Amino acid sequence: QVQLVESGGGLVQAGGSLRLSCAASGSIFSGSVMGWYRQAPGKQRELVATITSGGSTGYADSAKGRFTISRDNAKNTVYLQMNSLKPEDTAVYYCNTVVAAIRDRGWGQGTQVTVSS
Repeated sequence: QVQLVESGGGLVQAGGSLRLSCAASGSIFSGSVMGWYRQAPGKQRELVATITSGGSTGYADSAKGRFTISRDNAKNTVYLQMNSLKPEDTAVYYCNTVVAAIRDRGWGQGTQVTVSS
């Protein structure tokens, strides 16, 4: 059973910051490249940031310089620090592994981020 619990979203003004957290089951998290995804209304889900078990990170162009992904392997938790938020960052944010065979088993409920102008 998929166990992914995202939290930390909310309503923030443009230019503000939020820190998202995601607690994952060990079967998903351990040794996996984890990612933060987002889905805006009417759009497809997109990958925003990734992090390997060793801490190497990657970012979509839209997130570079503003978002920072991190993980705590002891807690099976991945984080997304989001700074300088823009209205176009408004979306439901999800975490999951980037390994499709595991990722496609299911998703958590996500956490809503709304950025007002």
